[in-house]
Amino acid sequence: MRVGPAAPLLQLLLLLGPRLKAVGVAEPPLPAVVLAILARNAEHSLPHYLGALERMDYPRARLALWCATDHNVDTTTKMLQEWLAAVGDDYAAVVWRPEGEPRSYPDEEGPKHWTKERHQFLMELKQEALMFARDWGADYILFADTDNILTNNQTLRLLIEQGLPVVAPMLDSQTYYSNFWCGITPQGYYRRTVEYFPTKNRQRRGCFRVSVHVCNKHRYGYINVPVKSHQGLEDERVNFIHLILEALVDGPPMWASAHVSRPPKKPSKMGFDEVFVISLARRPDRRARMLSSLWEMEISGRVVDGVDGRTLNSSVMRSLGVDLLPGYQDPYSGRTLTKGEVGCFLSHYNIWEEVAARGLARVVVFEDDVRFESNFRRRLERLMEDVEAEKLPWDLIYLGRKQVNPEEEEAVEGLPHLVVAGYSYWTLAYVLSLAGARKLLASQPLHRMLPVDEFLPIMFDQHPNEHYKAHFWPRDLRAFSARPLLAAPTHYAGDAEWLSDTETSSPWDDDSGRLISWSGSHKTLRRPRLDMAGSSGHSLHPHPRNEL
Repeated sequence: MRVGPAAPLLQLLLLLGPRLKAVGVAEPPLPAVVLAILARNAEHSLPHYLGALERMDYPRARLALWCATDHNVDTTTKMLQEWLAAVGDDYAAVVWRPEGEPRSYPDEEGPKHWTKERHQFLMELKQEALMFARDWGADYILFADTDNILTNNQTLRLLIEQGLPVVAPMLDSQTYYSNFWCGITPQGYYRRTVEYFPTKNRQRRGCFRVSVHVCNKHRYGYINVPVKSHQGLEDERVNFIHLILEALVDGPPMWASAHVSRPPKKPSKMGFDEVFVISLARRPDRRARMLSSLWEMEISGRVVDGVDGRTLNSSVMRSLGVDLLPGYQDPYSGRTLTKGEVGCFLSHYNIWEEVAARGLARVVVFEDDVRFESNFRRRLERLMEDVEAEKLPWDLIYLGRKQVNPEEEEAVEGLPHLVVAGYSYWTLAYVLSLAGARKLLASQPLHRMLPVDEFLPIMFDQHPNEHYKAHFWPRDLRAFSARPLLAAPTHYAGDAEWLSDTETSSPWDDDSGRLISWSGSHKTLRRPRLDMAGSSGHSLHPHPRNEL
């Protein structure tokens, strides 16, 4: 059965015709599907879009390609032709629509501006694709923009199973943006309704009739957030890189086709002497994800094997001079230091020692569970340029942390994106100076150890526990923080994929080898709890707000 009449289209959808099975007849071949590829100025996303099509679990003999590209100012045409030359023979049919001369639309502010003429031309292209699908005898046609990356290779099969005339998979993005709305105004424009967020957040799951049917039963893939009409291709490229990083965290990741040539990456240290990545050898998945993220951002990072708390015993710690800070207890649960926390501290300490030994002026330190904010690299570079221009003396700058009382932190005059750091948790990302490393080492923290994220606030005199602070002097670390923060944890306590090697660990002086999941500590929660008090002598009263 051929496809039915054209219907109002979302950015990603299927036009379906029902297939009938006759009793006693052998199972028919899978439906024939036309993939309509409409590409314009898509150099940044096209390799990943095509890579996703290659990995689609569907016989290529039952797929036809209808391709159109026009009005390009980048290498989209070359990429698409290169890909078709490599894989086109695998498909049942390939149609290449003749391309006009590169040009702009009338009244176009930039290559990403959707003018009336551009909308009209797009509808004409989709109608041509639909006509081809009818003539070719297709059962279905898939329209998918080139910034819609179908990472779920079962997408075609899952949507066909719905048996609906028009259906779209709900795609994930970095923001509230999506490829559907839940309502339409009388004028025909999309309208947000109360069902929108429960659907987008998958608090309700299924296939729902909106302007068409949208399905969110599964994770199908990702959609890039569009740029403003006046913005250019570089802005969209930055957005797409962030989408790649989000997919690396949330999965499944987006992988580019190996059949297209891409602009070469040029990784650098961004003006720092080193970019350290602390990673446990037994967490290769985290290490690989982190290195992939840095590569996408063109950041040259160096992996440093973290000290694994599971390998520590009392004898090893004595040889290192490690001893517990007298009276230390977790501020939430009242538990003592864990071996995972000892390993974490030693991992950072080893980097501070290298910074001092090599005389490195400034470095970046990452742990391997970092989720980067959009345009991370350029924002960090601008921040450091501004700090240098203002000649601000600094020792440490947090790039990611859990703020306890953010409303009490003072802005730095002349630096709108920097605040004086207050009491904070986490050491997932920070910038450190040579002077800062020397101050941290001079305090001899191994002889009176507590978690590294408790130690740092002591050193800049913002820890609420006076007993702890009394063991360290001077407490003159000049600590600041990016505002807004540039990094966050990949996962929080309670998330399905959350795993902490500091929280799932044995007490520091327990050599039995048992692992304990310390659910009593809430440092790793997404939001702080109210009226939290441990037996360590200090109470925390953070305000009810999102902090990251």
